[in-house]
Amino acid sequence: MKITNNYSFQGELSVPGDKSISHRAIMFGAISNGLTEVTDCLQGADCLSTISCFQQLGISIENNGFKVLIHGKGLHGLTAPRQILNVGNSGTTARLISGILAGQSFQSTLDGDHSIRKRPMKRIFAPLSEMKAKFQCWDSGSFPELWKKTSPNSIPFTIQGGNLKHIHYQSAIASAQVKSAILLAGLYGDGVTKVTEPVLSRNHTELMLASFGANLLSIDTTAAIWPEPKLEGQCIHVPGDISSAAYFIALGLIRPHSEILIRNVGVNPTRNGILKVALEMGGNISLLEERTVSGEPVADILVKSSSLHGITIGGNQIPTLIDELPIIAVMAAFAEGTTTIKNAEELKVKESDRIVSVAENLKAMGATVTPTTDGMIIKGGNQLHGTQIKTYADHRIAMSFCIAGLNANGETTFDDRDCVTISYPSFYQDIESLIK
Repeated sequence: MKITNNYSFQGELSVPGDKSISHRAIMFGAISNGLTEVTDCLQGADCLSTISCFQQLGISIENNGFKVLIHGKGLHGLTAPRQILNVGNSGTTARLISGILAGQSFQSTLDGDHSIRKRPMKRIFAPLSEMKAKFQCWDSGSFPELWKKTSPNSIPFTIQGGNLKHIHYQSAIASAQVKSAILLAGLYGDGVTKVTEPVLSRNHTELMLASFGANLLSIDTTAAIWPEPKLEGQCIHVPGDISSAAYFIALGLIRPHSEILIRNVGVNPTRNGILKVALEMGGNISLLEERTVSGEPVADILVKSSSLHGITIGGNQIPTLIDELPIIAVMAAFAEGTTTIKNAEELKVKESDRIVSVAENLKAMGATVTPTTDGMIIKGGNQLHGTQIKTYADHRIAMSFCIAGLNANGETTFDDRDCVTISYPSFYQDIESLIK
């Protein structure tokens, strides 16, 4: 498909299953007793990395591309891996599985691709070390010989778990991955483990662990978990990923004569910041058939062409839309007036430095953008033009600038269009299905 602005978009679609929920369903099923059945599990590369890691830890997992069956062995049923656990590009896999491995009596080593080796891991090393897990980091250039220690802040690393102590951790950042790693380690602790965040991050772990049988309490920004529950396998239906729906929300809003219905999307309040931003920018967007599925709020999202205007985005909004900020920046470029994104330093430590990658590509398309230390300022209203997009192998950059290209003059090309398979393997096909 050539990325040009010759089309309007109408129709309906269902986006792939939520990546965050899919990861957790696989992991929690593995440490539960009996069968966990996950339907609409995301088949992106990141979730396949999670499946592979738990298979190496002795868990039988069947995956037919739609339904995943996890034959759990309970909290203490994992076995020592015979080889390095490869988390691929997945920060969620690396950080959450570390919480589980911290409670095991054996040693495990994690590695991943070039991108994941640059992402910060000290944020989980600190609390898990406080719980008495032991970490050793290695020079990736010498891997797999593992002979040279490096700064304890990165992949690859080895973790030795067992005999964990309970803690009350005051997290400096609102991060569902940090919170989840601590709570999962807390399942193996010697008392009640607590984690307090400055702002509430996405709460899929709390909701799902409770459904599996964990004794867990959440009050304001503090979550507490009791050790050694008997977790039981569940049937989990994964809703559509709002982070994937965000591209079609943006497309429907900024492309003239377009109307898109996105079915079965998770609209958890800790994740739905994109909806609030779209409405605040003047977007014509509605939630239909609101309901609860497997403990998660779900709705159909109807989006119609709109005239958008600039706003300020920051503060407590950021944890609810951190993964959507690249596509929000694209929306801002097509809006009237100025949009300011602030308090979003976390963008720097994603698959790419998304402040740099978004600003660089928007500028190349003719937008007026000023990157800042914690976000960017975008002056909308310029007519964008096609260009060669530098994706940095970042799936969210590729998808965001595909949407930009569909609304820009001329043709837009990409140095790596296939990186979308990390989270949305059928992305381009789904766009083509809406062309009118």
